[in-house]
Amino acid sequence: MATSGSAQVPVEAFSSRVSTAPVTKPAPRHSALVRVTHWITTLCFFALLVSGIELVISHPRFYWGETGNVLTTPLFQLHIPSSRRLVPTGYGYVLPDQNGWSRALHFQTAWVAVLTGLLYAIVGFFTGHFRKDFLPSKAELSWRGFWGALAERLRFRRPSEAEGASYNLMQRLAYLLVIFVLFPLVIWTGLALSPAFDSAFPATVTLLGGRQSARTLHFFVSVALVVFLLVHLMMIALAGFWSRTITMITGRTGTRTEGS
Repeated sequence: MATSGSAQVPVEAFSSRVSTAPVTKPAPRHSALVRVTHWITTLCFFALLVSGIELVISHPRFYWGETGNVLTTPLFQLHIPSSRRLVPTGYGYVLPDQNGWSRALHFQTAWVAVLTGLLYAIVGFFTGHFRKDFLPSKAELSWRGFWGALAERLRFRRPSEAEGASYNLMQRLAYLLVIFVLFPLVIWTGLALSPAFDSAFPATVTLLGGRQSARTLHFFVSVALVVFLLVHLMMIALAGFWSRTITMITGRTGTRTEGS
């Protein structure tokens, strides 16, 4: 019932406005390819990490050059017990030998990770994913922009929804480093440990300094990837672990735009 002097507005007018309002869905935060390759790579990474740790335990000594064994002075060694009785570690006991299944799992999973990464790189190149999402602008690459972005990250402030809609400079540089430097290096050094690859492409192993040098480099690159993973998980937890995880599963941030 309208008060005196006021105009009555038909109910149909409101229903018409609601029904004709455009409904828009938010654009996907991550494409289907990015989400699928992300989770496949995640599973592969943890399988490679577990099996790689067991391979290190079987011989926690690292050398430089083409050959290295228990009679060779190591470049360095990890002060942990070994799963091989003949490996001198200073401990009076050995761990259970799990080298068989871990070696098979490591190399099989590595090929899955390589093929997944290759698919991601090819599609990302042709769709402009790397250029649009990862390539920093000229202003961001200045010293002022770099140190400003680093200082912002070191405050450990939870990013707003708008800030989380795109990658910041530190994220872009980290992803570029991982995708185009660490991943190729870990693949190259891993392949160099294969006798078949060594015999087919000996020059690629020689460039690394030999098979034992490749194993040592493989270890350090793997440690760098683990550090990246830990920082990555910490940043996700800071931004909202479950919301970011759901976004990587569904592709959407979950925010509703006006009219939706």
